[in-house]
Amino acid sequence: MKKFSAPLGDILFCLNHVAGADTVPDWDGDLAAEIAGHFAAFAEGEIAPLDEPGDQQGCRLQDGRVRMPDGYAKLYADYVEQGWPGLTAPEEFGGQGMGAMMLAITSEIFSGANHSLQMVTGLVPGAIRTLMNFGTDAQKARFVPPLASGQTLATMCLTEPGAGSDLARVRCKAQAEGDAWTITGEKIFISGGDQDMSDDILHLVLARTSDDGIRGLSLFLCPCTRADGTRNAVTVTRIEEKMGLHASPTCQLAFDGAEAELIGAEGQGLRAMFTMMNHARADVALQGVAHAARAYDVASTYASERTQGRKADGSPAVLADHADVRRMVDEIDALALGGRAIAHLSFVMMERGDNPALVEFLTPVAKSFCTEAGMRASELGVQVLGGYGYLQEYRLEQTYRDARITAIYEGANGIHARMLATRLLGGAEADAFAAFVAAEGLENDHSFELWRAARTHLSEQEDPTPLAHDFMQLTSAVLLRCLWERISATADNHPDAGRLRRVAAQVSRRAPAFAAAHAACILAQI
Repeated sequence: MKKFSAPLGDILFCLNHVAGADTVPDWDGDLAAEIAGHFAAFAEGEIAPLDEPGDQQGCRLQDGRVRMPDGYAKLYADYVEQGWPGLTAPEEFGGQGMGAMMLAITSEIFSGANHSLQMVTGLVPGAIRTLMNFGTDAQKARFVPPLASGQTLATMCLTEPGAGSDLARVRCKAQAEGDAWTITGEKIFISGGDQDMSDDILHLVLARTSDDGIRGLSLFLCPCTRADGTRNAVTVTRIEEKMGLHASPTCQLAFDGAEAELIGAEGQGLRAMFTMMNHARADVALQGVAHAARAYDVASTYASERTQGRKADGSPAVLADHADVRRMVDEIDALALGGRAIAHLSFVMMERGDNPALVEFLTPVAKSFCTEAGMRASELGVQVLGGYGYLQEYRLEQTYRDARITAIYEGANGIHARMLATRLLGGAEADAFAAFVAAEGLENDHSFELWRAARTHLSEQEDPTPLAHDFMQLTSAVLLRCLWERISATADNHPDAGRLRRVAAQVSRRAPAFAAAHAACILAQI
């Protein structure tokens, strides 16, 4: 088994030399590297070792409460003691005030080390962001400090049986009772819906306050305990049995007149909820990158050590000496490096705040490409290892199982492709993307010309959604064309510049053909 090793060199290179972190005011690359080193050591030494036993043991429902796998409560206590929950929380509420790019570093490392545990802890920054944007001063004072300290973990209660992504079908109801509210209904697929690690849980619940479609939805803060210390009327009815993420309790929750309070304006629940969801989508993109990076680490190490066949001169060969294996290993590497570049660019632009239209366009591309990259990379990793990849010993089968959900939750990738080909196609968002590509010096690049032709073609369709998948793939290819140019130009800043240039050369040979194929499918209306 290959122990988890945080890809610190790749992460810091990408942020500093590809994504343009230095364009963000107050970015301190040296401080980021120091913090990243501390978290990487913690992840490698304490978080990652519990990933495999947690996957094998899973979570259990006992006397109405969720019990995490052995060792997880102690691990979370260590995580809290070191101050990691408050990394990006505002300083005035007990946090450290670091920006989103610092979170991008630790989140990827955390996901690579133990995706299941990262899922349970990872919604805290989004919950804090939602409170800071929509909460009253009193709500911020009560709820942000315990989130920053680790006393409280957060959930996002959105999905319901039969509703899926159709939010107009949400039936969970909130009723006003004087100055307070009560919530009644059922929510499903709630990550970390209950656990025995934190003292408290804060549920952010989307509930109906009127029958006016999505305009009748409001967002509520629903703590697991009432003000008097008694348990709120929130019950775990079951833990889902999943393909992967066995150490992350995905719960069905029943709200039976649970006490809650409104956050933001009544009827503006989606606006508030999407603040949390947009953070979650960026986080999910990094989960895909983390799995791709882990697949590369395992597959490249195995391929460089496993003796198999002979070279042309008759000497013993290792797997990496064979062309097809080298192709697969380089493709895995390209998926991880390219996906990280897209995700980091999104975080940098989000943090700069000077081009919100571009951020709006990049977010679905990052979520879609990076999660598919994680799935493809883990599948290729299994293939590189052959029969051993199919066994549990090298754990790429767990990587494959854990990565698969990322293309489904926080908006299935098809929904993001549909959004790109409809709502974002003809407005300022797509214009911002086109301006970005042109500014990168690729105004006359053939792939970009195809993208512009495809955009025009889609805008002329009465229903562009059948072409949405290919447009997403084409958009990703054009964006990657820009970012691989940056990677090639700055490769000397990486400790293994030769590796980056080799992978970049492979991408430059193959990518134009894939872009042309997707453009052809669009323009032929296939």
